[in-house]
Amino acid sequence: MKIAVIALGKIGLPLAVQFASKGHDVVGVDVSQRTVDLVNQGVEPFPGEAHLQEKLAELIPAGRLRATTDYADAVPGADAVVLVVPLFVDEETAEPQFDWMDAATRSLGAVLTAGTLVSYETTLPVGITRSRWKPMLEEASGLTEGVDFDLVFSPERVLTGRVFADLRKYPKLVGGLSEGGAAKAVKFYEAVLDFDERPDLARPNGVWDLGSAEAAELAKLAETTYRDVNIGLANQFARYASTAGIDVYQVIEASNSQPYSHIHQPGIAVGGHCIPVYPRLYLWTDPEATVVSAARAANAGMPEYTIGLLEGAYGDLAGAKVVVLGAAYRGGVKETAFSGVFGAVAALNARGAVTVVHDPLYDDDELTRLGFTPYHLGEPADAVVVQADHDEYRSLGPDDLPGIAAFIDGRRISSADRWPGIAYRVIGKATS
Repeated sequence: MKIAVIALGKIGLPLAVQFASKGHDVVGVDVSQRTVDLVNQGVEPFPGEAHLQEKLAELIPAGRLRATTDYADAVPGADAVVLVVPLFVDEETAEPQFDWMDAATRSLGAVLTAGTLVSYETTLPVGITRSRWKPMLEEASGLTEGVDFDLVFSPERVLTGRVFADLRKYPKLVGGLSEGGAAKAVKFYEAVLDFDERPDLARPNGVWDLGSAEAAELAKLAETTYRDVNIGLANQFARYASTAGIDVYQVIEASNSQPYSHIHQPGIAVGGHCIPVYPRLYLWTDPEATVVSAARAANAGMPEYTIGLLEGAYGDLAGAKVVVLGAAYRGGVKETAFSGVFGAVAALNARGAVTVVHDPLYDDDELTRLGFTPYHLGEPADAVVVQADHDEYRSLGPDDLPGIAAFIDGRRISSADRWPGIAYRVIGKATS
């Protein structure tokens, strides 16, 4: 098949590589000339994705994959077009920002040819594939969906850093605007993906047709919103446990020993492109979902709560030099989308602290561009807050952070015995 992949980001490029590795001819489209140039040189444009570099080094010289900034070079005559353009959410209003996707859809429609399957993999509010993308593509192309081309929604369900493994592990969900389109999508994804055996599933692992684009849209929102609500509940338990002299981690371990309980872990923040964003997309179409909105508010308030723990352990923070460990939203991933670092730094600055930030994945210039004052291990400080669970932080001790009087472990990666004579606090454990 000839396949076009629109947007060669942290999901789109691995998808293009996966499709090409199955023997298909793949052209990736991206607005960034730098990304296009690097891909065509066989060089990964971003670090950290397992096996991506080695696969690029094999596929590019073999002519199975190339990149371009020109839709007209990639789309006409394609058997399938997969679009993975980012959808952003306004941090203040929580409104979806469709600008990038609208632009990509119009550019795609302008060169779309008959017989093409179009699949959107970007997570969307329920109904958007049918109500927004269908008329936009029809208007731009002059073609009729379900007659001249087929449109489906098939959400990406992978995590950056392990995309190729996740593509094999999880069923590929598909929802079409017509039965014929859905059938074409099932056939397409069966030809470009491989699946691990999953005896734990009620049906064989593979491509699952959910019956409609709306069902597939909701499935992606539901699985991610579940995680946000679960973490919100864990955070509520943790905040109560710390006031009642209870270790919430023992409680969670005990509760989860029963097969119907799956309580997640509490922590300083829920970050990334997915968990804090997709519940807002769900709430956009179901604003009466009080459980979802309450969990989102609970999680959004955790950085402020954590700095309150520091204040209780250390005292007045005015003038205190406080180190926030971790700019990334989670350990091992160089990404700050909705990271708890922003809320933690804002809460510290509001208390008059001298706030500095360390992250092993970011150099001083990068931290400065993010608006932070860089910190280097070994420099004197007054207190520490762990924001990201980088592996490098698990072995830290007093020599790495000399002079601190309080250590607030927002990710439970250390232990009190590593910090003798220092006020050590963990979210969800009472002060001893």
